[in-house]
Amino acid sequence: MILVTGATGHLGSAIVAQLLEKIPANEIVGLARSKEKAEVLREKGVRISIGNLDDAASLKKATEGIEKIVLISTIDHHRYQQHKNLIDAAKKSGVKHIAYTSAYIKDVATSPVKAHLESHFQTEDYLKERGLTYSIFRNSLYMDMIPVYVSDKVFEEGIFLPAGDGKVAYALRREMGEAIANELVQNNGENKNYELTGAELYSYEDIAQALTELSGKEITYTNADPVKFSEILKQLGVPERMVMVASGFTTDIRNHQYEIISNDLEYLLGRKPALLKQALQELYVTQLFK
Repeated sequence: MILVTGATGHLGSAIVAQLLEKIPANEIVGLARSKEKAEVLREKGVRISIGNLDDAASLKKATEGIEKIVLISTIDHHRYQQHKNLIDAAKKSGVKHIAYTSAYIKDVATSPVKAHLESHFQTEDYLKERGLTYSIFRNSLYMDMIPVYVSDKVFEEGIFLPAGDGKVAYALRREMGEAIANELVQNNGENKNYELTGAELYSYEDIAQALTELSGKEITYTNADPVKFSEILKQLGVPERMVMVASGFTTDIRNHQYEIISNDLEYLLGRKPALLKQALQELYVTQLFK
């Protein structure tokens, strides 16, 4: 029996979709906050456990009879405590194995979003301390976040970001989900560490060029001033914490923190992960073919 936390979220639903192709639906349990959102999974035969990582009672119930867990990192400011809650519940319930979705970055100590990222590595350490076997997936930035960062007006206004000439080995979230599901089914109680990245590094200049070729429109990239960029986000009503996170991630890109490539994603997929133009075509299908 495999429990997937955040089962109705983007990565969680991608993992569940892949598990459904590999094991019977009644061997998959989705932990979800909302019955309504979980209904689509229930209709596919997935068992649903309603609860959250702040609720010890719901975690006790959710982890009973479970062999493996996919712990998808949350975005809450107190997520380390949430992760500990789940790991502790799993330990008490006799869960054998936890797969955790962490982050991949060169040097978290120098990142402006260190406070946001370091909880990943605290979780990794705590998971190892508690004695369960584990699979740790240090994920690069999602290709799926490019449309979020460049805005939905990219084909009219171009790209305006303070990312310099920094590059990232972006990967599609659905392919990461597939890789995690593959490993989870195959793992027989071994401790494993993986770095999930795309096969090539891309700058926002590369992204602008790819969108130009796909759309037939001239898409420009402006290396924005970091202070001006933050001010614009605030004027648009973006919450202060999200301004900090967005500015921090673009600073890390500008500082070349994500210029690292691993072949682990290719290994777990059994094929090359999607390259930039293929992925952007998928992500922008509505705008490109309307």
